[in-house]
Amino acid sequence: MKVLSMADISPPDSNRRAGKRGAEKSGKVADFRYRPPSQPNGRKRDRTPKSRDESGAPAQRSKSPFQKGRKQAYAALDLGTNNCRLLIARPSGENFTVIDAFSRVVRLGEGLAHSGKLSDEAMERTMGALQVCAEKLRRRNVHLARSVATEACRRAANGEAFIERVRQETGIALDIITAEEEARLAVLGCHVLLDDDPGPAVIFDIGGGSTELVLIEPGDKVPHILDWQSVPWGVVSLTDTVGRCEGTSDERLTRYTEMRRVVADSFAEFAERIANHRSDLSRIRLLGTSGTVTTLASLHLELPHYDRRAVDGLVVPSQSMRTISSNLSSMSFEERGGLPCIGKDRADLVVAGCAILESILDIWPSERLGVADRGIREGILRSLMAADARAEHKLGKLRNGRDD
Repeated sequence: MKVLSMADISPPDSNRRAGKRGAEKSGKVADFRYRPPSQPNGRKRDRTPKSRDESGAPAQRSKSPFQKGRKQAYAALDLGTNNCRLLIARPSGENFTVIDAFSRVVRLGEGLAHSGKLSDEAMERTMGALQVCAEKLRRRNVHLARSVATEACRRAANGEAFIERVRQETGIALDIITAEEEARLAVLGCHVLLDDDPGPAVIFDIGGGSTELVLIEPGDKVPHILDWQSVPWGVVSLTDTVGRCEGTSDERLTRYTEMRRVVADSFAEFAERIANHRSDLSRIRLLGTSGTVTTLASLHLELPHYDRRAVDGLVVPSQSMRTISSNLSSMSFEERGGLPCIGKDRADLVVAGCAILESILDIWPSERLGVADRGIREGILRSLMAADARAEHKLGKLRNGRDD
């Protein structure tokens, strides 16, 4: 079996573009340190973020980021089409311990499918969330951070201009990553939740503006990527394009059927390529990371409110997820909004997520579906920490060489 790198297969999104910062090859870790915002009066300022300890006194900074025994804080920010999410953590053995987090629905890509641009309202909502993130980065004295933007900024005509505005006003340097890098980071962040079965697996990430699917086989520490695909359909872009599933029961069914058709057409090429890998249906595995799968998993568990500890790592019968998806697609907005773990914020978008999920189950009919409340941010953190550890090891060898 030939193992392909993710660079061997071009995504079907040639009309989308990654910014100059996102042109790096998959697998490399960029050093996107936090940059304080520019001063409005043009004066230069100390580019080192000031930090304070728990008493409020200025914190002492190490001259070397590789000081032996010091546990640095790392941060990962994921600005998607629908959400803005931040995770700050410190290394803990082979894993890490989260010390701060933030998540807010910003709907940056709302209306993008029709206008081709990020709207003023969406950008203002997003700037508010990013200001909160910037304050957390300052307060936590983050040593190394990487901030990425995905589909909305890839597609928007004013995406680069918005990235520059964010840098000027918050100091956060967003990297518009390719769909290829987005898929790689999602796999890196959640593959540990797959069981130990040696069979092939598909990991998918249903986002706001796109969906990434990755076919993998087990590796030593990180799985081998056999094939992958990114399609420009996420819960926001699909909803905006096909329309919200409202009106009469028949009208809701018609829209949901159209959503399924649109997504299935986009998946067709990938489905054909991976068909020979699903010959033994008893061995194939499926793992999803997204708000769609975590929300549906919460409904499966009948949770009164969302509980990450109950959902992350859960394995659910696929048929149960299909049943929940079908039921949600037939409900009105008010009925969906009244369900625990959905609410009004997700009520109009969850149906598109259901359509995408069912289409994935059509092409990869695993009997069970693994659920991950982790993904790109965790992948970024692991990349940053691993790169820093390698640099520390290299620096240590150089120092030992001089001492000798």
